[in-house]
Amino acid sequence: MGTEPMDFLRITIETMVGFAALFTLTKVIGKSQITQITPFDFIAAIVLGELIGNALYDKEIGISMILFAVTLWGVLIFTIETLTIKFRRVRKTLEGSPSLIIRRGEIQRDLLKKAKLDMNQFMHLLRDKNVFSIQEVEYAVLETNGSINVLKKFIHQTPTNELLNQTPKAVELPVTIITDGEIVDENLKEIEWDLEHIKDEVEKQGLTIQDVMYAEWTQEKGLFVMPF
Repeated sequence: MGTEPMDFLRITIETMVGFAALFTLTKVIGKSQITQITPFDFIAAIVLGELIGNALYDKEIGISMILFAVTLWGVLIFTIETLTIKFRRVRKTLEGSPSLIIRRGEIQRDLLKKAKLDMNQFMHLLRDKNVFSIQEVEYAVLETNGSINVLKKFIHQTPTNELLNQTPKAVELPVTIITDGEIVDENLKEIEWDLEHIKDEVEKQGLTIQDVMYAEWTQEKGLFVMPF
């Protein structure tokens, strides 16, 4: 029991030193580690956390070892960052490259599959960019940090309706009906359709449910279907 106060003191000191070392390392490496996290940056953050976390509860590891581990890892990260700046091939291997998921309004299914994204995940990324209908998108780029950037079709770009003195009208949210060949049952209730109705609507476009990659419905435009 007599050693407990010393243990608390040791953990306190090592925590403060580890925090200061990581804070300094972040400042040296730059803000890109925070704002643009690539797979390599993600691994680096995990390893740094493990180095500090394990050191805090190991009595045999002192402050000098913590500083050495953080410094060594910082040198490795800095070296990798320097290589990615100078050599394009290394950059592509470590950071990856952007993917043009939507090109001229068409989804590039092979790239979507390669990115390990289903339609629900992809639509979530689009909604993060205030895009609630895939019909608005001309180009969509999946960045190396997992975010997405969107270039809307001309008709959906600014100037705004306010600048054009357009008559105000109700804005409706597109309802997702089918994703990856499966009906979203809970959304059918919102538009008061049943299974037979959706089958009939899809068959009118020469398709079956299993042929549909994505389908959405709006009151104004009806059912929009995108086949596989």
